Amino acid sequence: MEPFEITPEVLIKAYAVGVFPMAEDRDDEELFWVDPRMRGVIPFDEFHVPRRLKRTIRQQKYNVTFNKDFVGVMEGCAEETTTRPRTWINNSIFDLYTSLHMKGCAHSVEVWDGENLMGGLYGVSLGGAFFGESMFSRAADTSKIALVHLISRLVSAEYTLLDTQFITDHLSQFGAKEIPRDEYRDLLEDALRIPTNFARNYEKDEAVDFVNKLSRQNIKASQI
Repeated sequence: MEPFEITPEVLIKAYAVGVFPMAEDRDDEELFWVDPRMRGVIPFDEFHVPRRLKRTIRQQKYNVTFNKDFVGVMEGCAEETTTRPRTWINNSIFDLYTSLHMKGCAHSVEVWDGENLMGGLYGVSLGGAFFGESMFSRAADTSKIALVHLISRLVSAEYTLLDTQFITDHLSQFGAKEIPRDEYRDLLEDALRIPTNFARNYEKDEAVDFVNKLSRQNIKASQI
């Protein structure tokens, strides 16, 4: 039997029903579908930014952009490092997601120090759902900075679901949690009905305003 071809169109349909592809290894060209029994999400109303990271965001040490270098972000996520000796981003994954980006269905966040790409993340966008795929850092906190800017962008654009696929210690500090597959599918179904887009309501320095708002909310909550 011939292997089933995964095209960008097939990939979009897969995300819409809650499954996504992975590879065992960067050198393994075969892809398989993943449908976790427990799904990682970051609820926007439970999102938490550590105090030190809020200070870093306010200082604006790095320049943060969206969709400026999608390929560069994917290359960064595919890099083998001392803490990540293996990666699942193979050539097929690379080609599929760059194709989705060209169709306007995948987006990247880039963190720059001058002309140097220091961190970032990418993911897929359908309706009011964003599916985070991978992130990377070449300097302290740069993937975290990308995540805060992503969530600020999603909240401003009125998304309702951020799917992280799985839970890591890195994500847990921001309020990520696992929910059962059926609950996830209900949230996904609702999110797909929302007619938003990634650039909606964009404003310069929105991430700074976002963390300041979080700080004010935390102060009010502590006074109750």
